[in-house]
Amino acid sequence: MSVLKADTIQSTGGGAATLTKQQAAKSWMNLNGSGTVATRDTLNVSSLSDEGSGKYLISFSSSMSNDDYTISGGARSPGVASGILNAPTDAAGDMTAGSIEVYSLDLSGNPTDFNHVFTTIHGDLA
Repeated sequence: MSVLKADTIQSTGGGAATLTKQQAAKSWMNLNGSGTVATRDTLNVSSLSDEGSGKYLISFSSSMSNDDYTISGGARSPGVASGILNAPTDAAGDMTAGSIEVYSLDLSGNPTDFNHVFTTIHGDLA
């Protein structure tokens, strides 16, 4: 059996490599959503902005091919019921190829700052 080990894979042009198994996540993030908002660990995230209570703008390092990707995630805080992650569905431009605005909501649907907020993006990179 052969083993391939690599820290970074790039296309021959220096950009993002095209994966043959397109089901792989193209972006993910674990962030501290309460107090001073900050990422703990990420893939393909260039910046994170705190847009208000439970509301975050995630910008991608490498853009998606369009805004038809999917997002999933969740939220939790110690001693608090788990939350849900919601991506807005209006036409205000909050889901683009380069970024997405997401909300962490408590189980009643109220925007809430959780200690842990998780996102995963699936789709095609540009």
